[in-house]
Amino acid sequence: MKMRLAFFPLLACLALSAPAYGDDDDDGFKCNPDGNQQELNTCAYDDWEKADEELNAVYKDAVAFAKKEDAFFDDNPSMKGALEALKKGQRAWIDYRDGTCDLEGFNARGGSMEPLLIFSCQAELTRKRTRELKEIMAWPEELPADEESK
Repeated sequence: MKMRLAFFPLLACLALSAPAYGDDDDDGFKCNPDGNQQELNTCAYDDWEKADEELNAVYKDAVAFAKKEDAFFDDNPSMKGALEALKKGQRAWIDYRDGTCDLEGFNARGGSMEPLLIFSCQAELTRKRTRELKEIMAWPEELPADEESK
């Protein structure tokens, strides 16, 4: 019981000291592209959050697409694997995004601009991944007419 009681003040301190981003913060910081660094950081966070929401929606479609691709091989289960490949690729991409953007933040390590660099990088890579997933799902429709007949 004493251990739990000691944990709560630590948790409260961490929560109060954590930087706050986003539109719904009670700290008074809102996105303002012409504002101070905290407001610029909030804009970058909001941009990343919007890109992440779109990626999550497209990823859900990609899962359905991969399941449909796997269903095509119901008579030959050894040929399945689209869903697992998608999941494996997405997990690897998340590690890539996080590492790449953490490295990007080192351009302003410890400074007030570090979150802006990280969130901007995350937004850019997330939009790129969203485009990649859309391209994967559109691939059969994008084949030239003469390729479709082969």
